[in-house]
Amino acid sequence: MESFTSEKSAKIFIAGHKGLVGSAIVRKLHQNGFKNLVLRSHSELDLTRQSDVESFFSKEKPQFVILAAAKVGGIHANNTYPAEFISINLQIQTNVIHSSYINGVKKILFLGSSCIYPKLAPQPILENALLTGPLEPTNEWYAIAKIAGIKMCQAYRLQYNWDAISGMPTNLYGPNDNFHPENSHVLPALMRRFHKAKIENAKKVVVWGSGSPLREFLHVDDLADAVIFMMEKYSGLEHVNVGSGIEVTIKELAELVKEVVGFEGDLVWDSTKPDGTPRKLMDSSKLAALGWVPKISLRDGLVDTYKWYLENVKQ
Repeated sequence: MESFTSEKSAKIFIAGHKGLVGSAIVRKLHQNGFKNLVLRSHSELDLTRQSDVESFFSKEKPQFVILAAAKVGGIHANNTYPAEFISINLQIQTNVIHSSYINGVKKILFLGSSCIYPKLAPQPILENALLTGPLEPTNEWYAIAKIAGIKMCQAYRLQYNWDAISGMPTNLYGPNDNFHPENSHVLPALMRRFHKAKIENAKKVVVWGSGSPLREFLHVDDLADAVIFMMEKYSGLEHVNVGSGIEVTIKELAELVKEVVGFEGDLVWDSTKPDGTPRKLMDSSKLAALGWVPKISLRDGLVDTYKWYLENVKQ
């Protein structure tokens, strides 16, 4: 297998470079001395348009591809737009993976999501739990598309002996996260709410549920580091989990965010509201055995993310 990190001048296409994940990968590649990144915004290249993707690849001829482009959203968005979540993601993946193969890309990394696993998968979740049971109904359209992406990479490896790999990250956070009041995930939502309460000198912040569910978080810069590691070190049929391996309760998370933001009022739990899945932890021992472990602690990551929030998000 040709070394990825020895080719600093290699042409690398990062699909989805403006998102939370893609932007972190671009930052990390630049830090590692890669000079020849190919980046296209959605207005410059619509990845759902097959002919546009084909002409882009035949003209640019990237040597490596990292596929971080996807239509993403929370439970509400998944429930409201199921057709978009399955069709747009299938189109993006199919176009990018097929055009990469046809145009001689040396290696492609497809990024999925931990929602590919069955709702009731044994914890911590191993890679081989894939397709062993029903999915979480609230995001099955997105999950089915991501599973198809993994299987497409496997099929092209099996039929063409092509170096297509997949990585499945856990819950991610960090700079460029979505802090939208209605459709952000739990961590940015908490950060926004505590910040607002601090500015308004509120006496308390009410959070849904009991605070008891366990969740795993990974700073997006750690994921970007893992992506480069996998491009260099991993070539195999099975997808690879990328997680921190550390669980925190939602209560511990909320108290840590409260502390980092500097909100001094009370934190109140509304236990009449639903908790969601009690536990969701991925087993990332396969990646650890290859030699990669995360470096950014949750506290340091939250401090970094809040700093970015203050500098970049309109208050």
